[in-house]
Amino acid sequence: MSVATIVFVLSLFILFYIYFGYPLLCVVIAKLKGLYSRSAIAKIPEYAAECSLPMVSIIIPAFNEESVIEDTILNKLNSRYPNDKLEVIVVSDESEDNTDAIVERLSIDSTVLIKLIRQTPRQGKTSGLNKAIEKCSGSIIVFSDANSIYDEDAIHKLVEKFNDPAVGYVTGLMMYKTSKDGTSLGCSAYMRYENFLRKYESAISSVVGVDGGVDAIRRDLFTRLKPDQLPDFVQPLSVVKQGYKVAFAQDAILIEEALDDPGKEYRMRVRVSLRAFWGLWDMKALFNPFRYGFFSVQLFSHKLLRYLAFIPQLLLFLSNAFAMQVHSLFILLLVGQVLFYCLALWGFRRTRQLKTLPMLLYIPYYFCLLNYTSLGAFVLFIRGKKIVMWKPREG
Repeated sequence: MSVATIVFVLSLFILFYIYFGYPLLCVVIAKLKGLYSRSAIAKIPEYAAECSLPMVSIIIPAFNEESVIEDTILNKLNSRYPNDKLEVIVVSDESEDNTDAIVERLSIDSTVLIKLIRQTPRQGKTSGLNKAIEKCSGSIIVFSDANSIYDEDAIHKLVEKFNDPAVGYVTGLMMYKTSKDGTSLGCSAYMRYENFLRKYESAISSVVGVDGGVDAIRRDLFTRLKPDQLPDFVQPLSVVKQGYKVAFAQDAILIEEALDDPGKEYRMRVRVSLRAFWGLWDMKALFNPFRYGFFSVQLFSHKLLRYLAFIPQLLLFLSNAFAMQVHSLFILLLVGQVLFYCLALWGFRRTRQLKTLPMLLYIPYYFCLLNYTSLGAFVLFIRGKKIVMWKPREG
């Protein structure tokens, strides 16, 4: 067997494992252990009465969010969670618009305590969360984005998971409102894939990736992070490192608008991927399976391999070109790959023109977009680049 053939087979196997093999492994383990079935799932008891519900502090980082901040705060105030058990803390990262004035106006007549913390000079989301935690009176901290709209039962469903003393962090289910363009459709499909995977990861051990806009943590497990660290990524890993689980509350629903601009989606994905690479580096101790068991396999498979999937993807194409001399079958395989990338390019061009895309186009397009952004982020990572601040919804 030639070197090109070996590289092709290994690359194909790795890609299959990343996107299909690992999810299948999680499903099989959960089913074999009876951890994920309607009859086997142990229902966590609900709180007996409202008086036993814990105090919840909702932290909302914001930078120039005048267009969405009022709706987001009112959404939290209209939750079914008791108002006397809620407080809302908005961290304005030196906003230059009317964000601060809107928050202060809403706080005047609200039955829920609303606090405004103005962070000056601007220092980014992570520093804002570090400041906000000092002002929280709740034993449970909920993290919301400035444009996150919750289902009315979402907060209660997040809190309910903490009845299990082994749970230290909870993430909910994100759903995207989409248009018919390829970027938002691809993003929505990717999110459905992630939510499916989280069900089984949560049943087996801990969820590896969280959404950030509908999350909760026990206050005493909160870890102050460095300004360049991605809180949505590092904070739950820190909880696992402290010996607790990250659970998935699939009935705690968040609805957000998906980005419909390829440029904005690219910049956002590069930023998230770059900070994730640094997060994996900072939390590399979790890759020790002798200490963290199957979670190490989850972290390696779901995150490290996923973010490095552009490597076997490139090798698959290059080795295929060299392997054509070995067998005519590789000619057909190369044609198939070329066709796949042509569909991705076609999807990209139609997306830029804001045209509706069928699944045949937006799946290849978004798959390539994800891996292309990971490549861009990895180049920045090995160059030592770090990101602390950015413009929301601009990347």
